[in-house]
Amino acid sequence: MKSKQQKSQELDKGRKLLESSQAVLLIDFSKVKTSDLRILRQELKKSGNPMLVIKKRLLNLLFKDKGWSFDELRMNDFKTSVGAVFASNLESAASSAYKFFSGLEKGKKINPLTGGVKILGGYDLTKKEFIPQERAIFIGKLPPREILLAQLLGMIAAPIRSFLYVLDQKAKRA
Repeated sequence: MKSKQQKSQELDKGRKLLESSQAVLLIDFSKVKTSDLRILRQELKKSGNPMLVIKKRLLNLLFKDKGWSFDELRMNDFKTSVGAVFASNLESAASSAYKFFSGLEKGKKINPLTGGVKILGGYDLTKKEFIPQERAIFIGKLPPREILLAQLLGMIAAPIRSFLYVLDQKAKRA
């Protein structure tokens, strides 16, 4: 059990992380090996999204300091311990967490609703709204920005390429 001083240090660390974050992603780390959790923390830290394992009650205090209600976060719905990923970029944090948990679940029985992913939801600090689990997982499944832009460019170029092909065939006939 942590002392009052340790809890206040945790709260201070959480406040600093909260100030520099755009969103908080909540993940379930129960039944995850310590070595795997260390790998997840390293991956998240590389993308600029530190993870803090904090009690739900202390996380509630952090959010109350900011004026957000505990009920709005729906933390009481979560039966397990919660890890808070303080995301400077929600897309990169959700993507890293999704890939990590998807990799862990290979070969195990997977819940068809969540796909084995232990992302519980999140809170968008800029919009001040709760992010439900389904939306957080959807964001995690999205490909990186560069790939999406390449796909968009391909979709835009396809009709032009087809039209040029038709013109080329017409020119060869004449």
